Amino acid sequence: MGLLENAALGFGVALTWNNLLYCLIGVVFGTFVGVLPGLGAVTAISMLLPFTFGLEPVGALIMLTGILYGALYGGSTSSILLNMPGTPASAVVALDGYPMAQQGRAGVALFMTAIASFVGGCTALLAVFVAAPWIVSFALSFGAPEYFSMMFLGLVAAAAAASGDLFRSIGMVLLGLLMGLIGMDIVSGARRFIFGMPILSEGLSFIVVAMAFFGLTEVIRNLETKNESPPLKPNINWRGMLPNRTEARQSIGSALRGSGVGGALGALPGAGPTISSFIAYMVEVRLSRNPERFGKGAMEGIVAPEAANNAAAQTGYVPTLTLGIPGDAVGALILGTLIMHGIAPGPRVISQHPELFWGLLASMLIANLLLLVVNIPFIGVWVRILSIPYRILYPAIMIFLCVGVFSVANSPFHVMVLGGLGAVGYLLSKLDCPASPLLLGLILGPMMEENLRRALLISRGDFTVFLTSPVSAVFLGIAALVVVLTVVSGIRRRRQNRRAPATAE
Repeated sequence: MGLLENAALGFGVALTWNNLLYCLIGVVFGTFVGVLPGLGAVTAISMLLPFTFGLEPVGALIMLTGILYGALYGGSTSSILLNMPGTPASAVVALDGYPMAQQGRAGVALFMTAIASFVGGCTALLAVFVAAPWIVSFALSFGAPEYFSMMFLGLVAAAAAASGDLFRSIGMVLLGLLMGLIGMDIVSGARRFIFGMPILSEGLSFIVVAMAFFGLTEVIRNLETKNESPPLKPNINWRGMLPNRTEARQSIGSALRGSGVGGALGALPGAGPTISSFIAYMVEVRLSRNPERFGKGAMEGIVAPEAANNAAAQTGYVPTLTLGIPGDAVGALILGTLIMHGIAPGPRVISQHPELFWGLLASMLIANLLLLVVNIPFIGVWVRILSIPYRILYPAIMIFLCVGVFSVANSPFHVMVLGGLGAVGYLLSKLDCPASPLLLGLILGPMMEENLRRALLISRGDFTVFLTSPVSAVFLGIAALVVVLTVVSGIRRRRQNRRAPATAE
């Protein structure tokens, strides 16, 4: 089918009343959670994920996608108003957004974040509509060695891109791979690592793990660090939301550049909205004739990161759906949702489930429109949410998490696993061990094992099959290069840190 036929199919699916409702629920709920400092898209999706069990696959993905976009926008609200990023991707927005709020221009900052998110999303969506079939035609030539090497590259890139030390990130990947081994062997059907508990025969539910490491862990960390300080109450009105002509002219180029940066980086495993927003900000600083304005309320410092993180969120769905390689923890949750609904991610998703793929892309445009409709008129409402005391907010989230985990299998065992993994996640966070690589390892581990064993069966145990295939060899070579560059960069950074005190003395 051509581009117009694909678009017609997608909007025919996305514009049904039930899918529109799912999209609206996702956008509103995601924005609500995104506004809350310390929480984010992963937490929001983890909380609502169990309630998508009874939905059709396309409806579930549309709701989760709406949550992602709402959380990305909502995170910028607390960044601008309180200098407390609601999501990691919105942290860079606080650099110029909060100074604008202090200058009494919070309204125009919030308005421009909504416009920039819409521009970035629409630009990336057009690119995805055009480029997705090309990516799939290339991926159809993949076999077991290529899939294994590509997933291996995704894990390495995720570990390298995660915050913190490379070796800690690799350790978290390995921990996730080990957790993925729990359950039945994919070939023999033998039970392994269940420790005498038959309930683990199906493996650890990624929903429980995600809720523990991203939901419960974040709640514990926020209770440890947050202060009950009175929220800022900016004076927001319609006239105060409109930028002047100079700012509007500067925002056009920034939004397009941010969309390009986010669209390109979002499709890379391990990148995602967070890295894209920071790189987009760095690009604007380098291109500006007056870089000293940044950090003091520059409009480009808000528009470019917002366009980048929204564009990256959309292009990140291409490798997740068509190649089975998530770009970040949110992509891993989406990947797990597909598997949970019996859909194998890969290049045949478009041909076997066209209504799902194109319907999801069409719903992305609708979600961006709903962001404008919901958030611009209700900016004042989202600001009031920030006044909810943490002592009321976090117990409610805890109840939500426990109910969601219990609904996985109607078993209190999963609630106990949630508590245990939440404690482990908190301890790992105190050791600066990122959780995203663990979740990616848990999701990709069984798939990597399946393709590894299949490749070795075909080659009769010859491991050189991963090097004789040109595509597989390229993926492995890139993975090795990523590791080398990351290690070298870490060594240089440590040397600079050692020289800094000596220079100061």
